[in-house]
Parts: sequence; structure tokens; C-alpha cells
Amino acid sequence: MTYLDLCRDSLDGLSVGDALGAQFFVPGTSYAELVAGRPPLAPWPWTDDTEMACSVVSELRTWGDIDPDRLAAAFAQRYEPYRGYGGGAVVLLHQIRDGADWRQAARSAFDGQGSMGNGAAMRVAPLGAFHAGTSQTAALAAMRSAEVTHAHPEAILAAVAVAVAAAEAGHARRLKQRPAPETLLEAVLRHLVDSRVSEGIRQAIGLLGASVAEAAYELGNGSRVLAQDTVPFTLWASATFLNDYPAAILACVEAGGDVDTTAAIVGGIVATFTGTGPGGIPPSWLNAREPLPIWAGG
Repeated sequence: MTYLDLCRDSLDGLSVGDALGAQFFVPGTSYAELVAGRPPLAPWPWTDDTEMACSVVSELRTWGDIDPDRLAAAFAQRYEPYRGYGGGAVVLLHQIRDGADWRQAARSAFDGQGSMGNGAAMRVAPLGAFHAGTSQTAALAAMRSAEVTHAHPEAILAAVAVAVAAAEAGHARRLKQRPAPETLLEAVLRHLVDSRVSEGIRQAIGLLGASVAEAAYELGNGSRVLAQDTVPFTLWASATFLNDYPAAILACVEAGGDVDTTAAIVGGIVATFTGTGPGGIPPSWLNAREPLPIWAGG
């Protein structure tokens, strides 16, 4: 496995989770049918989660690193509002496209606090996979990727948490040894400072072995679209189901809330470990997902 192979598996896992999760905002889509092995009818269009992740992967494929200026330009150039971007993201990307400095634009959001939304975390798992085995490097690159759109510390730390989880998952895959759930979450915590995100991940450790419903109730399911309301549950689900991609995505659907984003984050981390082999992304799900852009390697 090369690092680009891991990165691509992560992007596939992220985009399939995103596209399948988004189907549960369509009336008539049934969780019971999915559990019974009857997923929604194809095709499954992906959302802004995947579109932004594709830009991250394109930067890594071309340059091997994240340059915030290039990434900001890529986000602004490629974004398509119909993909489900939030209002704040639309305003920000329009400003960057019109020539504003991303530093000023990102920091001015929400009365100067910057966004603490889950958008920086939703797109970053492939970056972590690319840095498998070097979690510190993944953490620093995640910070650079996050600050382009999310200046609030909670949002940046959430991106760091997801990237480190993916880097640890990729390293474990190369070693052919699944880490214990608690070990994975503790590895993430070592790269975080005290925050609501880290507090939630500590709580997630205490909930290992709990039901999906209990974990989502205690940790959040992304319904507030905030970093701290999203990432603790996604890391709980990733650690719990690291060797079972379908079960990990089913957990996100069962939890409800911001399903496309939780499934994108979890899918990106878990697929870094499983790929498309046993326990990995089902081929039928991968075929149902809308093809990725050619510029992203699709």
C-alpha cells in the first residue's frame, strides 16, 4: 500500500458514506431497508463534503502537501452551491472567488469568531490517510487545511482529530493489526489541547461498548452542525467499527442528524483501514455512488 493508495481508499470511503448518508434526507428512504440489504436506488449523488475532499486529495496528488493559498483557490473555483453547502460557506467561497484574502474572510465569520462548524472535519480524512504513520505531520497539515474556511479553534481541532484518526488507521493497516478502540482514541487525544472536542472524545472513550443510540445521545449526531457536536461521535463509531465499513455507516444512519457528514467522516477513517476488501466498502455501494471528478482521479 502506498500513501496515495490509502488516500484514495479514504476518499472512496468518505464519498460513499457521504452519498449514501445524503439519501436519508430524501423522503421514503428507509433505514430498515438498508439493514435488510436493500440500499436506496442508484445513483447516489455526493455533496459538498466530497467536493471539498476531492480538492484536498487533488492538492496531495499534485504537490504532496497542503498549501492554504492553493487550497483556498481550489475550493472557491470548484464549489457548486447545489451540492449542499451551508450559507456561511457559500458567502465565504464567493468572497474568496471575488478576490478576498481567505485569512480575513475566514476570521471575520460569525462576528469575528470564525466558524466552529464541522466542515473542516468532514473533508480531511484522506489527508490523514496520506500521512499514515506520521500523525504529527497529519495534525499540522490538517490545521493548514482547516484554517482556510474555519478559523475557530474547535473546528480546527476537530479536523486535527479526524486526520490523526485516519493516519493511525492507515498505519494500523500497513501493520495488519487493528488497534483497540481505546488505543485509537487515546492516540487522537495526544494531538489535541483541552477543548470541547477533546472533552467529547474523552467522553467517547467512556462510552465504548455502549449502543449507537446511547453514544449519539451523549456525544451528539451533528444535528447542530458544529465540530464538537459531530466529531466525538464519529470517532466513537470509527473506533468501534474500524474493521467493518458497512456497520460503521449503518451506525451513522441509525444515529440520525447530519448523516451525510457523519458518514463521510466515519467512512473516510474506516475505509483507510479496510479498503474495499473483506469488511470494506461494498462494491455495490461504490458502484452506486456518483463518479468522482476526473480531476480528483475519479
